[in-house]
Amino acid sequence: MSTIEEKLWDYIDGNCTPQEADAVKMLIETDEVYRKKYNELQVLNSAIDGMEEDEPSMAFTYNVMECIRAEEASVPLKARVDRRIIWGISLFFILTIAVMLVYALSTIKLSAPGKLTDYTKLPVSQLNGLFTGPIGKGFLFFDMVMGLFVMDKVLRRRGMSKG
Repeated sequence: MSTIEEKLWDYIDGNCTPQEADAVKMLIETDEVYRKKYNELQVLNSAIDGMEEDEPSMAFTYNVMECIRAEEASVPLKARVDRRIIWGISLFFILTIAVMLVYALSTIKLSAPGKLTDYTKLPVSQLNGLFTGPIGKGFLFFDMVMGLFVMDKVLRRRGMSKG
């Protein structure tokens, strides 16, 4: 498209400034090339305005909307969560439980006297304070929930691979 056509289309559509409109109007009145091109574009514009717009059928619209809905539904919320974050949190709690277990087992005195019936007392009172408070209970609850999530994921993978 030439610059003449661009200027004339802007003038016809009303997309130019008042100064540009005055300049184009003067060119149409004085220049024969502009006048002929303006008349051609006016005829084309009136033909385009007279045309009816095609509307898609209701079945097509319905099918498009169903495809969009199915596409949005196919991406579950679990896919949007970064798996590295979940694995990091799980690893932290597993390591914490392992450290607590190692600590509990390392405080046990394994000195065996001559008799089998003489058991040593386990230092359970030291660990009692850790799990009785609300923070300890919350920690254990959160660990249990994370364990259930991991177990659910493993069982789902096994079920998908078999079926």
